[in-house]
Amino acid sequence: MSTFSIAIHGGAGTLVKGLMTEELETQYLSALEHSLDAGYASLSAGGSAVDAVEIAVKALEDTPLFNAGKGSVFTAEGTHEMDAAIMDGSNLQAGSVSLITGIKNPISLARDVMDKSYHVFLAGEGAMRFAASLGYSLESPEYFYDEVRYQQWQGIKDTEGFQLDHSVKKDGKFGTVGAVALDADGNLAAATSTGGMTNKKWGRVGDSPMIGVGNYANNHTCAVSCTGSGEYFIRGVVAYDVSCLMEYKGMTLEEATSEVIHKRIKKIEGDGGLIAVDSHGNISMPFNTEGMYRASRNSEGTFEIGIYK
Repeated sequence: MSTFSIAIHGGAGTLVKGLMTEELETQYLSALEHSLDAGYASLSAGGSAVDAVEIAVKALEDTPLFNAGKGSVFTAEGTHEMDAAIMDGSNLQAGSVSLITGIKNPISLARDVMDKSYHVFLAGEGAMRFAASLGYSLESPEYFYDEVRYQQWQGIKDTEGFQLDHSVKKDGKFGTVGAVALDADGNLAAATSTGGMTNKKWGRVGDSPMIGVGNYANNHTCAVSCTGSGEYFIRGVVAYDVSCLMEYKGMTLEEATSEVIHKRIKKIEGDGGLIAVDSHGNISMPFNTEGMYRASRNSEGTFEIGIYK
């Protein structure tokens, strides 16, 4: 059997080390490991990279610790608007959803857009009608309610301010989530899911659901899932930029991801990080913030999990 690998993230930027209690750190690490184990188990049983990244991201969406699914932040209207994307590197098929509400696992709806529609990106009311056509049930607003998220919103409610996942002033649970994988057949996939930014207005969409920006996979190069300051990642077309540097400049995965996160995105004052895996199973998880919730594992026995640098 060929090498297979998986990496996951729960967002760049972390609780300032002094605010991170031992108990909370244990909860984060446990949630990361649970997600990683779920995705890895799928790969080791011969599952596809697409299956593995969906499974891993669903596990992260199901915990309130991260800003995706159950733990999504509050908008300016006090609602939850979620985005997600998934991409299959074997055929460049992709699915994305944005500005959806009440969906327990946005990543699964994104996959259904990829697998069951002629489209790539569905948003808002149309995405919700598509979900209804497939028999999705909607969770009540109470399912998505989290006291820490609510208090976070109360601090900037009715102002022009907003709060990114990884901003220093945070005092709670944070992080867009994502997964990348290489399966035993040599296929790559990436998945990303987010609840956006606290107190966001006007249907703001970040980088996460945008193919080539927050999420990308191509068997010839790599699979990438990003987390960070979405507006800057959009301008930098970050996920595709990594792939391009590998394809056209001949860079290794490590060189390309480092160039993008530590030079290119920083040059335009963007902060955040990404996880990536290449067609050989190499993994890279660079970030230019204080930390990034992350974990990875491959079939050769390598395992890594961490929060801080």
